[in-house]
Amino acid sequence: MNPVSIAICAVLLSAAASPEASLRVMTFNLKYASESGPNSWPDRRPVMRECIALAAPDVIGTQEGLYQQLKDIEQDHPEYAWIGLGREGGSHGEFMAVFYRKSRLDPLEFDHFWLSDTPDVVNSRTWGNQTTRMVTWVRFLDRYTGKQFYLVNTHLDNAVQVAREKGAELIAKRLQKLDQSLPLILTGDFNAPAKANKAYDILMDAGFTDAWFSASKRLGENYGTWHGYNPPTKDAPHIDWILTRGPVTTDTAEVVAFHKGSQYPSDHFPVAVQLRFTGAGQGELP
Repeated sequence: MNPVSIAICAVLLSAAASPEASLRVMTFNLKYASESGPNSWPDRRPVMRECIALAAPDVIGTQEGLYQQLKDIEQDHPEYAWIGLGREGGSHGEFMAVFYRKSRLDPLEFDHFWLSDTPDVVNSRTWGNQTTRMVTWVRFLDRYTGKQFYLVNTHLDNAVQVAREKGAELIAKRLQKLDQSLPLILTGDFNAPAKANKAYDILMDAGFTDAWFSASKRLGENYGTWHGYNPPTKDAPHIDWILTRGPVTTDTAEVVAFHKGSQYPSDHFPVAVQLRFTGAGQGELP
């Protein structure tokens, strides 16, 4: 077993000791499915299956997944269900799909909005970005604790800084409409390095905490999260973030640098964190 696998197993054993007290959250840019090589989806799918199984998250915010690709992941992992909408509407385009462990989490409500001046218009974009960007959010009930929380998932633009900044501003504004008493987790590929981009600053100023930097323990902390199917790079930027708001404590954060030989599950490494919702009664059902 390689050092990454040993580290993951250690985290899972710790979580298993008190499952009612912690939640394992992952953000994962899946890299959209392609039949052409190298790194076609048929080649990556078995490694993706093993990566998710080994990391064993309770909930995953995914980016870039295509409809059939998401169905493949669901088939490979029947313990999960998912919620999402293609960014071009229906099953069209990439999804911000949220996978969740069916035995633990119940979705109570969900919705989507687009990162544009007309956020309720499907497939809208207005800030110079050529690619449509959106948000999917879900309010969950955690059966283990009786508490509720929000999982919000997004993918900021890769090319236009103004679009990243305006997207961050819109996310902060729209999330103010959600129940402020509930813990909130924001996952995504932000296409910007943490602590080195105004989009990050906007979200920090809006009251978010970066789970990576607030974690009591970090694993794989020298690795960048985008690797382009190359070996892990030390001291590279983190562009995939998990942010929290409200009564949330992060115990462990990890860049999951999983691969089998030269085959990687995606061109991004997922980031996984072990969270606890602190504060008595937060979001509990009567």
